[in-house]
Amino acid sequence: MGEFNYPEQYSYFYRFEDSNIKVVDHLAIKNNDMTLIKSISGIRGTIGGRPGKALTPVDIVKFTAAFGRFIQNKTGINKMVLGRDARISGDMVRNLVVGTLQSIGMDVVDLGLSTTPTVEIAVPGEQAGGGIILTASHNPAQWNALKLLNDKGEFISDSEGRQVLDIAENLDFDFSDVDALGRVTFTDSYLQKHIDQILALPLVDTEAIRKANFKIALDAVNSTGGIFVPALLEALGVQTIYKIHCEPDGHFPHNPEPLAENLTDLSALVIAQQADLGIAVDPDVDRLCFVMENGEMFGEEYTLVAVSDYVLRHTPGNTVSNLSSTRALRDVTVASGSQYHAAAVGEVNVVTKMKEVNAVIGGEGNGGVIYPDSHYGRDALVGIALFLTHLAGSGKRISELRTGYPSYFMSKNKITLTPALDIDGLLKTMEQRYDQVPHSTIDGLKIDFEHGWVHLRKSNTEPIIRIYSEAPTPEQASEIALNIMEEINDIIGRQPD
Repeated sequence: MGEFNYPEQYSYFYRFEDSNIKVVDHLAIKNNDMTLIKSISGIRGTIGGRPGKALTPVDIVKFTAAFGRFIQNKTGINKMVLGRDARISGDMVRNLVVGTLQSIGMDVVDLGLSTTPTVEIAVPGEQAGGGIILTASHNPAQWNALKLLNDKGEFISDSEGRQVLDIAENLDFDFSDVDALGRVTFTDSYLQKHIDQILALPLVDTEAIRKANFKIALDAVNSTGGIFVPALLEALGVQTIYKIHCEPDGHFPHNPEPLAENLTDLSALVIAQQADLGIAVDPDVDRLCFVMENGEMFGEEYTLVAVSDYVLRHTPGNTVSNLSSTRALRDVTVASGSQYHAAAVGEVNVVTKMKEVNAVIGGEGNGGVIYPDSHYGRDALVGIALFLTHLAGSGKRISELRTGYPSYFMSKNKITLTPALDIDGLLKTMEQRYDQVPHSTIDGLKIDFEHGWVHLRKSNTEPIIRIYSEAPTPEQASEIALNIMEEINDIIGRQPD
């Protein structure tokens, strides 16, 4: 397609997991800026720099104390679960967080090197008031973050996040005297507890997986997946595991986002070892993707599709994904006789919708599987167990399984606007133009055409609109996006650059 000439720093925006952060991430990397992002889901930034401009010790202490005070006020429980991925700054950030929580009178259950879903399971397991996961997810090594969980082990809501930000902004907390300091306990038991919970799921068939005798290649980007995924695979009966980048030392060997362009080593390993499939996870093990036996990607969007297909075959019910995820999930759901529902982008929004419609499976197109029978959080470990059971039961090669699903292709673009432009008004005008076409405004504007869709979503940090489209061919997806971008330029009276 003919492309608008966007500034170079935007040229490699690919993933839509946390879009308001993602563009800033790339700008920080490219321009070597220090960045601090305070959002309702936590605090994220680059290590080093000046307070308030990056993720410095001052900022870590302030936001940890604010969240601890929020949990104390909300639950009356003085206990917090803490875990971290393996990134280099993790130990430093952990020490600051632990000391701060102790200083406001909170006891800390420290899981050490862990995963996001494991911490989510541990919070209710420990009857804690909340949890903090020290991970910047798919962001490179110079980033770290505090992900915040409520007493159910789920991400805090929008309103709760705003309360935490308000407490931090106003420094609305006191520190405890020497006789009221919190205590710290360490446990490494939740690796096994997490695995035991997965093995106990009725839809996980360890005997079928063992009999399939899978040979599996694994790339854990030198983070905690290098500990947790092999342990799970062995518990599932997988005897042959080819490991690459599984030393949890935080030295990421490639961009840690599990996308095709970052997984060339894994693809080569699958082919070299004639493995049945490859598995890749992100640093905190909540995103999952597969490589087929031919070295090609199964498709990050199709992780949830395949797992949902398996779940729906055994437990028919509703499914949920966000508006920017593939239509293939809807197709598979409808074919099973069930109903699909869309949610706004963001894990907490997907979880809220899943509870509302009593979904049996849900998640996001970034490889995030949420299986309520386990817990309400993206969990690559649960996804692995369900997928391998599905693959084993199918008797197919993974490439054959993939060809059985509806084929769609996405085009991901953005258009840069002037700061003074009324973006909400622009989206409203676009909605009016397509008022006779099925559309949704729960998160920007999504327009559903017969053979594809387009999702327009503004950034909360920059004057840009992200434009995602999907269709049965790459050319059709690109054409949809191009037409929409041309319409936007027509509305604002501007020629493409």
